[in-house]
Amino acid sequence: MIPRCWSIPLVAAVALGFLSLVSRMPACAPAWPSGKPVVNADQTVILIWDQDTKTQHFIRKASFKSDADDFGFLVPTPTQPELSESGNQAFPFLQKITEPEVRQAPRSSGMSCIGCGDKSTGTRGAAGSTVRVLEEKLVAGFHAAVLEADSADALVKWLASNAYMFSPELKAWAKPYVESGWKITALKVAKPADAKEKKSVTASSLRITFKTDRPVFPYREPNPEKAATDLGAHDRLLRIYFLADARYAGSLDGRPWTGKVAWAGPIKDEDRAKTLEHLNLPSTTGPAKWWLTEFEEHWPYQSAPADVYFSRSGDQSTVVRPPIIQYIWSPWTADGMIYALAAVVVGPPLLRRLRRDKKR
Repeated sequence: MIPRCWSIPLVAAVALGFLSLVSRMPACAPAWPSGKPVVNADQTVILIWDQDTKTQHFIRKASFKSDADDFGFLVPTPTQPELSESGNQAFPFLQKITEPEVRQAPRSSGMSCIGCGDKSTGTRGAAGSTVRVLEEKLVAGFHAAVLEADSADALVKWLASNAYMFSPELKAWAKPYVESGWKITALKVAKPADAKEKKSVTASSLRITFKTDRPVFPYREPNPEKAATDLGAHDRLLRIYFLADARYAGSLDGRPWTGKVAWAGPIKDEDRAKTLEHLNLPSTTGPAKWWLTEFEEHWPYQSAPADVYFSRSGDQSTVVRPPIIQYIWSPWTADGMIYALAAVVVGPPLLRRLRRDKKR
């Protein structure tokens, strides 16, 4: 599972030597005990769900805001994940597929134009409990450690002993995942040398593949409100491209979710093949025929009650964005009332003149 952004940012206590090799990485459930807040900003996610094999691929392109130079984050998954580098080109490719149709319409030089202005838009922790490091690797520029913890206390102690900062909020966030046997992937990131003064950093893409009974987007975060206020963050956009065998719907584990379907429909075989090529995945990945559901949410900086789980929707109709109307200049007005008025004013005199000419 991947919390609302598939990662929990943690401010790093010290900058380790390998951090100089790391450029950027996603974040999701921030903690800032050192006084350096971290929050998730805009993020775009690609989820590929294979119902037959119960396999989910999670690819995320995200950004975050932080005053810290170095920090880490945690990614929870229901089973041990496989971590791989993923290309970035799939994101603009899918955006192109779901973009609105552009239509051109004449715009008159004056008179009237109704609606012209409209726009659509393995360390020991607590007594008797441990943390086991299942895998440790450098991937996509990140130092990753896949952890299995016996308790939230043990996880917090592991973080402290490995140069991560933590907080009571983070411990509370991790507790239900650890108690359910989920794995936690800890990743470290540092801002590039030329971005030390910037609060916003865009994350690179990392693919996380795991087994799960239900496709999920970990949506929960340690309370982000204070950090967002400290950083002047007000709004962020969450976009999810969900690729599966049909149109899917999301809910907060059975409760309403404010994410809206912006586009839904089957995509061409050649587009499926190109998307997998961009993601460095084999052609056999996922179902043979794809349906793309694109979700959009103006994601509030508020605590979420649960993660987003997806299930096949009862509504299998297609959805497209409203067309974009591009007005082009024309000497002729498109307002029919103008022509009707002109006919009333000009028509009778013109008709009388034609009759006089005919009598001559």
